Amino acid sequence: MTTGKMLPMKVKVLTIFPEMFPGFLGYSLTGKALDQGLWSLEAVNIRDYAFDKHGSVDDTPCGGGAGMIMRPDVLGTALKANYDGGRLIYMSPRGEPLTQAKVHELSRVENMTVICGRFEGIDERIIDAYNIEEVSIGDYILTGGEQAAMIMLDAVVRLLPGVLGNSESTENESFENGLLEYPQYTRPVVWDGREVPEVLLSGHHQNIARWREEKAIEITKRKRPDLLKKYLDSKKV
Repeated sequence: MTTGKMLPMKVKVLTIFPEMFPGFLGYSLTGKALDQGLWSLEAVNIRDYAFDKHGSVDDTPCGGGAGMIMRPDVLGTALKANYDGGRLIYMSPRGEPLTQAKVHELSRVENMTVICGRFEGIDERIIDAYNIEEVSIGDYILTGGEQAAMIMLDAVVRLLPGVLGNSESTENESFENGLLEYPQYTRPVVWDGREVPEVLLSGHHQNIARWREEKAIEITKRKRPDLLKKYLDSKKV
């Protein structure tokens, strides 16, 4: 649910390792924002909803195969007790890629529940029953969804109102305008025989802006030609 007036973002994470949270989200800007109440985080232990004394949450895959699958009855019970609306996301390598545009979209959400899978994943019936949104942070496999959830939340929280002191901090970052970021320099002006480009010391804002755009295009062409093509195509529209 989203409204015109932004409220602090409420995040619930369903995991079998609640002690992993907030993890690195408790430091730096995200941690400060957490302390200031700009967002909240609750880690729910899925094992609390298991049906046996061992806290079992998984079983062997139907049809055979390696690994274990998170049971729909256990995870379903956990969801019934904790999911009360908003975005419901499962961190999955087959999900929609997490892009900066997706991060902006999620930063406007008031309530978010994130499922962290383990083993070989979760039962498909849970995904179908709750119409769960699957999100991927890249084309590789992790030991669990907790790390992926933290990365997604880090990207989202830093865009919440009040988290970054200077709104311009995000405007020229990589991916914000379709290009990778231009090179950055600071003092000393000369280091190890290498000098800061003269244009950046000129005080001529128009020339600096032109130089930065040219360098951004140059770097994107060299490192991410796929992004440059999208950028150039967007300029034709």
